[in-house]
Amino acid sequence: MSKPMDRKIALIGGGGVRAPLVIFGVDEATEALGAAEMVLYDPDQERLAVMVELGKAIVAKSGGSLRLRAATSAEDAIEGAHFVLNSIRVGGIAGRAADERAAIDHGYPGQETTGPAGVAMALRTVPAALEQARLVERLSPDAWLVNFTNPAGLITQAVTRHSRVKMVGICDTPTELFHNIAKALGEPLSDVQCDYVGLNHLGWVRGVRVRGQDVMDTLLTSDELLRQLYLAPLFDFNMIRSLRLIPTEYLFFYYERRRALHNQLQQGGSRGAEIQQLNQVLIDTLKSRLTAGDGDGAVATYAAYLNQRSGSYMKLEAEGGSAFDPDVSLQVDPFRTATGYHRIAIDVMSALTGAKPATIVVNTRNRGALPDLPDDDIVETAARISLDSIVPEPIAPLPDEVRGLVHAVKAYERAAIDAALANVRLTARKALLIHPAIGEWSPSEALLHNMFGTIDADGECLCQGPMHGHLHA
Repeated sequence: MSKPMDRKIALIGGGGVRAPLVIFGVDEATEALGAAEMVLYDPDQERLAVMVELGKAIVAKSGGSLRLRAATSAEDAIEGAHFVLNSIRVGGIAGRAADERAAIDHGYPGQETTGPAGVAMALRTVPAALEQARLVERLSPDAWLVNFTNPAGLITQAVTRHSRVKMVGICDTPTELFHNIAKALGEPLSDVQCDYVGLNHLGWVRGVRVRGQDVMDTLLTSDELLRQLYLAPLFDFNMIRSLRLIPTEYLFFYYERRRALHNQLQQGGSRGAEIQQLNQVLIDTLKSRLTAGDGDGAVATYAAYLNQRSGSYMKLEAEGGSAFDPDVSLQVDPFRTATGYHRIAIDVMSALTGAKPATIVVNTRNRGALPDLPDDDIVETAARISLDSIVPEPIAPLPDEVRGLVHAVKAYERAAIDAALANVRLTARKALLIHPAIGEWSPSEALLHNMFGTIDADGECLCQGPMHGHLHA
């Protein structure tokens, strides 16, 4: 391993709109990470150049010292890295919008990680993620691969089963819910303990304690407290009370599928289509400001974009709202929020260096922590993270109310990985059938046709589609 303060951090998918946020986090935590250099790679070199220049403006504005550069290849980025962050979207945001549109057209909610669009995302992404993991094996065998790429649990499972890399999957959804619970209770997060169980984008809080005292009933009996847990009105409070479980936001696409589809049809599109438009405006504006030498203006533009995007989250699906409504924009400093995409990454990496050991909810091998699932399955669970070590904490078995759903989603994930690796259409149709948010055979052929194009001469092979070369998130 490289010496502290000499470490290189690589970001694959560096043309993505979240890359500058991660750059800020790494620069802010250079001492804990021992980071001297961050290298970004993306096949879209034009987008990559914009994000690197914006990152340099962010570092300069913060008075940081992190060196940034664009890599000429994935190999250039990965070789010699201590951490490799993977944040890719095969097909780009246009691919997400197209997949969500196909799902809606076939009568399913369009969402990037669940339902038909989630299956498409998995099928497109598994081969690319494995290809990059093998580069890490060859060029930086001691590095940690930190996976942002969605669907995060499924991708982490595919890579850990089919490569030898040290890998952890991360998502800010659980910690966002923990912070919202603490805020609703009026308590500091350090005094609130949340008992969390599930998979990525399929998790629940089943117990809450404040300084050791059980306060779950306090939460469940108060409409006002429950209302503060989500940015949009996602769940009927009586449903939450009947389950005695507080679901993360993505359960909306299981528990309220009809409402989500109705609002998407009423709005005439999906979140992906809105983000595609927002991103294009952002990129055009950033290019203009950076070309003019207005780094501070570019940073301000980017911060406003993050607030607009975060403030409109789940509004379309839950209310038929729009990301273009100026009233949904948050009025915060998105770089210095207590939670978010960059915070979870920095916390995990800082713990893995040994600088700041911590217990964090991550996607990691079960290793007996959850007795309901095999040891090598990836689960999203609290784990004790310290120097080069991730140890999941033992948890109680799944509640009856969610055991069947978790097992069904896990079976779907295994089938989707098999389909992606075998590149066989029939296996992909099986994955669609098994998925509990789909569960039908007849529509699967048309769905795959819409999302992947025509079949080959033998009627079996999946096609990657015209978007497969774009990797930014």
